[in-house]
Amino acid sequence: MSHGDGGYRGDHPGDGPGGHQTRTRLPDEPGTGTYGGGRRSSRSPRGLVGVVGVVVLLIAAIAFANRGDGGGESPGKDGKGGPAARATAPTGERPVTDSEAGIATGFPRTEQGAESAAANYVVALSGDGMFDAETRRDIVEAVYSPRVASERRTELDRAYSREKFLAGIGLESDGSAPEGMTFVARANPVGTKVEKFGNDSATVAVWYSQLFGLAGEGSKNPVTEGWYTNTLELQWLDNDWKVADFQEKDGPTPVGRDQVASSAEEMAEAVEGFGGFTYAR
Repeated sequence: MSHGDGGYRGDHPGDGPGGHQTRTRLPDEPGTGTYGGGRRSSRSPRGLVGVVGVVVLLIAAIAFANRGDGGGESPGKDGKGGPAARATAPTGERPVTDSEAGIATGFPRTEQGAESAAANYVVALSGDGMFDAETRRDIVEAVYSPRVASERRTELDRAYSREKFLAGIGLESDGSAPEGMTFVARANPVGTKVEKFGNDSATVAVWYSQLFGLAGEGSKNPVTEGWYTNTLELQWLDNDWKVADFQEKDGPTPVGRDQVASSAEEMAEAVEGFGGFTYAR
């Protein structure tokens, strides 16, 4: 019986004679209610509720028993010798205690702390702050190990100051956006994975999407989306995790949905109106 053929498939009290029957079966004989001499259902609604409740509890118990606890210090195995997949889920533990140059710092000496550090560092190293010389210096000093910070700063200054590079993405020689344009460079971590973990070091992969381009009327480099995975080598120094090295690769990249691209004005307003996050674990 469909909803459109004149019937009603509800089972609310009062739908049928006696206040407990549904309209999906024949009513009892005239003069007999649910508790009269007519045929009674072999299972009462209250009994059905009890059975359903037991089934739900069993399903919940099985799911709880099979899920990972998310708080262990050593990753599980996937049956092939590699780390088992674990959700990058919140745990209720405080992820950070301080910040430096607008970047979260003070991560705990745990796998979760390393994951949080890696995700936040990817955001900082992939953001528009890297295109400003002064901000870039602050980011490098906050994120990198002192042993490699000086060398990395020199390399990055050389790379980001090349006029050909800046002109290629539509920026001015000082890394700023042309008048009337909004420069967008924002990483959005999707998840993290601990590849290795030790007392003084950790290797963490961060999968993320990247928005990059110039939003504005007439932009020759409109904001596009890319997908990457950065694998960071972290060291425990001065009570925090610091980057010793990292590698980047493309993907995994999902298939794009058939959505209409927003206008340059909408994109600029969204970037200016929506702030970023401090990524926890």
